[in-house]
Amino acid sequence: MIAVSPGSLVTGLMAGVGMALLSGVADAGSTPENLTFLEKPITPEQIALGNDVYAEFCASCHGANLEGQKNWKRRLDTGRMPAPPHDASGHTWRHSDLELYAMTKFGIGAVVPGYESDMPAFEDVLSDEEIIAVLGYIKSVWSDEERAFQHNLNPKDGRAK
Repeated sequence: MIAVSPGSLVTGLMAGVGMALLSGVADAGSTPENLTFLEKPITPEQIALGNDVYAEFCASCHGANLEGQKNWKRRLDTGRMPAPPHDASGHTWRHSDLELYAMTKFGIGAVVPGYESDMPAFEDVLSDEEIIAVLGYIKSVWSDEERAFQHNLNPKDGRAK
């Protein structure tokens, strides 16, 4: 499990994420309002990529329709929690972009030290661009209210709150 201090987490994430964002920024077109990652617009192309990557790597646990596993609020026999939904019924929209990115790339323990999860780290599986695209796809299904709430969790100057 990875234990990362908040300062080193932000520094490390910002370097990799900055490059990934620069490669994906284009005209946001018809994307919903506040559909951003660290203040950079998520493009329709990123959403399409995110949908494909989600279907391949995430849907088997989090559900094809982002519905999560059955009884996701109750611990499994292993003591771990089932995969939560990424739609409005879950809590994904209550985490900042940096937290979501860190959980996806490094595993839940990067954000909640000591937490044991069945979700693997995707650091050696997905590129930064793919992680951002998946998060953009997930955010694209949220309501304007959920997206605005989540957007307000994000620092406006690139630093964690």
